[in-house]
Amino acid sequence: MVVATLALLLSTPAVASADPEVPQPGTPCASDLTEAMTWPPEDKSPLECLDNQWQAVTTPQPPNDRWLSFGPLITLHGEGLRNPNVASGDWIATPQDANSSCRAEQRAVVSPGVVGPPQVTESQKGQPLSFQVVPKLFSIEMSGYCLWTRRGS
Repeated sequence: MVVATLALLLSTPAVASADPEVPQPGTPCASDLTEAMTWPPEDKSPLECLDNQWQAVTTPQPPNDRWLSFGPLITLHGEGLRNPNVASGDWIATPQDANSSCRAEQRAVVSPGVVGPPQVTESQKGQPLSFQVVPKLFSIEMSGYCLWTRRGS
């Protein structure tokens, strides 16, 4: 009996939490993500959720106040560079499932041609993350299955 129970337990697949599917142009997006952007790995431009569908962004855009990270790291640029993707200010990252944590690693321009050390903030699983996107942001790396929203926008 013990051997049979052990064999059954060992043959049962483990339940694992996986990152959601990477958005692609033309794939559906939820209506609550309207005007949110994301940046799939290896893509040269972001996608925006419009008309319940992910659409490629083909023209330069002003900084967006809503971004979706879906697990893999997305790297965006701030006001320390031309054509920023995000603006400085108060932000909140909201996990899209109970097993996700949101992580932001920021680097700011501290003087011409010099980028400072990383500033890392991370939430507990399933908990929102409130943080400041620093002025003169060079880059921010966002990860986790999270919706990132600039407050007051």
